[in-house]
Amino acid sequence: MDQQVVKLAEETLARHDALTRELSDPNIYSDQRRYAEIAKEHSRMRRGAEMSQALLDAIQEGREARELVATAEDAEMREFLAAEAEGAEEKVAELSEKIRVELVDRDPNDDKDVIVEIRAGAGGDEAALFAGELEEMYSRYADRLNYKHRTLSSNPAEVGGYKEVILEIEGDGAYSVFKHEGGTHRVQRVPKTESQGRIHTSTATVAVMPEAEDVEVEIGPNDLEIDVYRSSGPGGQSVNTTDSAVRITHKPTGLVVTCQNEKSQLQNKEQALRILKSRLLEREMEERAKQAGEMRLAQVGSGDRSAKVRTYNFPQGRITDHRVGVTSHNLESTLGGDLEEFTKALSAKERAEKLAAEANAPASGNGATR
Repeated sequence: MDQQVVKLAEETLARHDALTRELSDPNIYSDQRRYAEIAKEHSRMRRGAEMSQALLDAIQEGREARELVATAEDAEMREFLAAEAEGAEEKVAELSEKIRVELVDRDPNDDKDVIVEIRAGAGGDEAALFAGELEEMYSRYADRLNYKHRTLSSNPAEVGGYKEVILEIEGDGAYSVFKHEGGTHRVQRVPKTESQGRIHTSTATVAVMPEAEDVEVEIGPNDLEIDVYRSSGPGGQSVNTTDSAVRITHKPTGLVVTCQNEKSQLQNKEQALRILKSRLLEREMEERAKQAGEMRLAQVGSGDRSAKVRTYNFPQGRITDHRVGVTSHNLESTLGGDLEEFTKALSAKERAEKLAAEANAPASGNGATR
């Protein structure tokens, strides 16, 4: 029996019970921010608390069965109780592994919706076309998972594809699925404009951010500078006739977000604020990770532009993920949204590294804050 997991289960139940009591206090409704934080944590912990209770119940059942085996006089009864004890032990082992994944491994942002920013990198027109293919790949992957998705902002290139495109993907565990896509993606192929058949390498960068909630990011009333201007490019009859495009500058950090996809200035402002809040949350996550010495997690969460994460080789029909050494020769199906092979390998690598870090970490006084 893994005593670390048992202790974690006990702490998880204690924390969940404390949150339940706090939510039952009528006074909590007077502080809506506090209520939202507690309700969110309570909801996130529900599954872990249920598993923890089942684990502790199974441990108790096994203990009682073993005690009865020692006192039973009837051979048939002893055999029955021994089988019960063995079954309880198997259940404990199974639940321990599930709890380890659910509680020890779990990123607190995993359940959130996600914002994916794709930008053309080196390679000119080819980079823009590749950025468009990545946008289609992620949209199709979202469709396969029955996630909702929409374009928050885009800057199409004249040749096709995008100079930049920002997607919002909504669904249960969306961040846990897409968070490993952050980094530099490389494409190797012969461009249509290449007369001598030479293979060119182009890049597109992907940044993946959990969508921030209002309780997570505070923006002061004087922190924003908001400008409006005429839209340009696709967008309907109102393009170039109304000041519907919005540019928001976050003065404390210098972050700038622009949106012009919608015809309504209000809608563009709302979408720009959503992107800005997610970028601010991303900065905060990076800072926390750096302070904790967890640079790898900062890279995973932020889409570090210097990390060459995956290469798409068209002449050989091959995709290689350099982080886990996984190579697939199903280029067409992968670009069609079949990313499960890479997602599972990257998630397994993340779990293994977190478990190793947990095992090597100094003892903590409270493991229930997860």
